[in-house]
Amino acid sequence: MKIRPKGIAAWCGGVLIALATATSILAAPRAPRQIDWASLNPAFKDATFVKDTSVCLSCHEDAIKAYEETTHHKAFRAGRTSLEALDCESCHGPRSKHVENPGPELALDGLDAGARSSICLQCHEGGRNQMHWTGSAHNAANVSCDSCHVVMKQKTETALLAGASEQETCYKCHAAVRGQMQKASHHPVREGKMACSSCHNPHGTTSTTLLRGASLNETCYSCHADKRGPFLFEHPPARDNCASCHDAHGSNNRSMLLTKGAFQCTQCHSYGGHINVPRYNRVSTPTNSGCVNCHVSVHGSNHPSGAKLTR
Repeated sequence: MKIRPKGIAAWCGGVLIALATATSILAAPRAPRQIDWASLNPAFKDATFVKDTSVCLSCHEDAIKAYEETTHHKAFRAGRTSLEALDCESCHGPRSKHVENPGPELALDGLDAGARSSICLQCHEGGRNQMHWTGSAHNAANVSCDSCHVVMKQKTETALLAGASEQETCYKCHAAVRGQMQKASHHPVREGKMACSSCHNPHGTTSTTLLRGASLNETCYSCHADKRGPFLFEHPPARDNCASCHDAHGSNNRSMLLTKGAFQCTQCHSYGGHINVPRYNRVSTPTNSGCVNCHVSVHGSNHPSGAKLTR
């Protein structure tokens, strides 16, 4: 059955309309979730929105001058939603009472972490990065959005981070990881070729330790695709968990191994006897790379003669 040109044109036109509709839906900002300010702080009861940033400017000129250089201000200036149009009051709440009687009663600093984060979640609740925030490890540990982000000042090029860089922001709490990253063998985070968020999503994921992948191995495979397989001959520990042999945050052993050279292998392969290797003294005998002098395909082999991972 032949399709007439008219039918093809109609079909193509329908596809283009569908794509245009989908694009417009994705481009449109999500409707913000309004919060009950009085539930956060009873002092907000009966307060109304002033809806005039110039009123704030009369007292907070220095703060607003720095804020005007931030990503938030540039986005809010467009006023795409009713919440963004409020500008200062979208984050600080209705300020009519504060204008009438300036004081600390409506300060937000005293709110708990969950309450402070709820203000940010008015806009930042959905999307791939924030959709798993509720119940995430950071949320459960009472880490608030403003623990890592500074809204009123642009300290970093992206993400309004509180530290000078992404890793410096993370290291404020994860000091042990900072130490590991200083070891001889490490991922190139301190060189700026990677960031903590290359492997972790600080806003929450469905996997353990806030990994971006469904598992540790899936996260590693996003860069180390050659280690994924499938292999004709697999090395079970490598297939099971990369962390069986490697420390992703850094090690003083090459290739970020947990232990040095052949000692890594003999944690599992501790039985005695090997060709040309004295019984019970296998570790001290190999030179250079130790076991991998011969067993070169430690992650798996597709060679017909690679049953021992030697090819």
